Amino acid sequence: MSSMEKMRPVRVWEPRIRVEERADGSSLIWQEDPLGDYPDRLSDRIHHWAATAPTRVWMAERGPGGHWIKVTYADLLDQMRRVGSFLLQQGLSLERPLLILSENSLDHAVAALAAQYVGVPSAAVAPAYSLIGAGHGKLRDIAEQVTPGAVFAKHADRFAPAIRDVFAPEVPLILSGGAVAGREAHRWEDVLATPVDAAADAANRATGPETVAKFLFTSGTTGSPKAVILTQRMLCANMVQVLDCYRFLEDEPPVLVDWAPWNHVAAGNKVFNLTLWNGGTYYIDAGKPTPEGMQETIRNLREVSPTWYFNVPVGYEMLCEAMEQDAELRDSFYRDLRMIVYAGAGMASHTWHHLLELSERSTGARTLMGSGLGSTETAPFAMFCTEPQEEPGNCGVPVRGMTMKLVPTGGKLEVRFKGPNITPGYWRRPDLTAKAFDEEGFYNMGDAMRPAVPGDPARGFVFDGRTAENFKLQTGTWVAVGAMRAQLVDAMEGLIRDAVITGENQMEMGALMLPVRPRIERLVEGGAALSDAELYARPEVEARLAALLSQLAEGATGSSNRIARALLLVAPLDLAKGEVTDKGSVNQRAVLAHRGDLVARLYEGGPGVILARKAETQRAG
Repeated sequence: MSSMEKMRPVRVWEPRIRVEERADGSSLIWQEDPLGDYPDRLSDRIHHWAATAPTRVWMAERGPGGHWIKVTYADLLDQMRRVGSFLLQQGLSLERPLLILSENSLDHAVAALAAQYVGVPSAAVAPAYSLIGAGHGKLRDIAEQVTPGAVFAKHADRFAPAIRDVFAPEVPLILSGGAVAGREAHRWEDVLATPVDAAADAANRATGPETVAKFLFTSGTTGSPKAVILTQRMLCANMVQVLDCYRFLEDEPPVLVDWAPWNHVAAGNKVFNLTLWNGGTYYIDAGKPTPEGMQETIRNLREVSPTWYFNVPVGYEMLCEAMEQDAELRDSFYRDLRMIVYAGAGMASHTWHHLLELSERSTGARTLMGSGLGSTETAPFAMFCTEPQEEPGNCGVPVRGMTMKLVPTGGKLEVRFKGPNITPGYWRRPDLTAKAFDEEGFYNMGDAMRPAVPGDPARGFVFDGRTAENFKLQTGTWVAVGAMRAQLVDAMEGLIRDAVITGENQMEMGALMLPVRPRIERLVEGGAALSDAELYARPEVEARLAALLSQLAEGATGSSNRIARALLLVAPLDLAKGEVTDKGSVNQRAVLAHRGDLVARLYEGGPGVILARKAETQRAG
């Protein structure tokens, strides 16, 4: 079936692409139509919806009894002004922002928006920096960078050790539940009762496009996390770019069910602000793409039908498995859905086609699926694909107002961006800021792209790996890590969700593979009763993985695209060590740095090491 057949109708952009080829081999690519106007500050949209749809639900989260606690747009504006008044009275400012230690919650959302309202940046920090590992080193580095004027925490008991360890007693605490022994704190209910001060509205009017709205932190896997500056211009321009692309959002207020953490740009900016901008309703999903957390996601999606849905590929893999067994869940998920968006990693072909098949079973037609490319520094929406595709992987074309620059580097095309949604730099780190931009002011993402259709930029671009991840084999041949990860995941029939490619200064490539346990259990009779180590060591499992690895190797044209050996990772990736983010993205460099013993075993041979052979499969050891 053609990708254009039996598509559910959805209104999206029809971009007109312009290209400038340069003598040095680089090229510029942009949309011919200019970006539309946007307001000076995000809160202008909140004022709009509070006036035109005051009783519409803005956000909801599960309460202790399982019912949804809801906040309307009128409630949001009132709470924002009250909390903003309190923050000003505490002396918070650009130099003394609000630090947030919390998972996604209504209180977290109001606190962040209240700070923005009065011109105070907020800085949401990955909970893992407080809850996992000893020493709280990354949290301490963050606190030293941004010098917080107050710390907000929900369920403060969980964060109490980190708070006592990192923050001086004179830093005010705002707690929504729980306590920190030996420390005085402002209770959230008291903060919400603060009378609105005229200074709060005056501070809001004084904000503008250059006002710093928030700080978001890069993962910091190779050092201290960097504080990326996000201005009101970036947030507002990015929302106009999003709405230009997803034009169906103008037709009806969106409904979202989302779990991704707000300390990451994908959910903290795009998903969060997409709802606000368009007067929609955001249901906070307390689930996660893990075997345990997925049950909460399923519960929520059975009750609430989203119109736009985002997840990482492993989350979609689990969701497909659940929908295959639960028609009510499947029909609820697809009932009102206009678009499926994935990011964070490459989606396997079988997952892509499974989602399309389930959509057809539920609605009689396919639901549009798409992905793009962006980063914290691009706010994040930089390019996107809405043209129906036969397979996953197309990142699309640059959004309106954005110019994409492709620079030949090491045999690949390095991508750089310039536009109103690009960060001015890193907070208090002019050295890092200078390194991030080229001589023309283009931000260098460190990613490579290649045309989906050579010679036709309008057909979009495919991610071609992180330039910093690529390496040379002992033969001097370059390995494109991103492309190899995608090929391997796609070839393994859903038995793995991601992989770390090895082989730097070796004669051949290898892989540390992240298993999908529910799929692997099906290979072994009684597999569900086995421990991870027992299950992954079973000969049936290793034989199947070896067969698939060999099939992939047979199609290779040389050492740079032939994975000769692999090993399943039994121990989970470590958040505290930066091996994985809390939205599930794997950091190649960090895993290799921390798991040198496994890489050594992979090349020395031994139990669990699987070798690819052209004529036959063989287990090493």
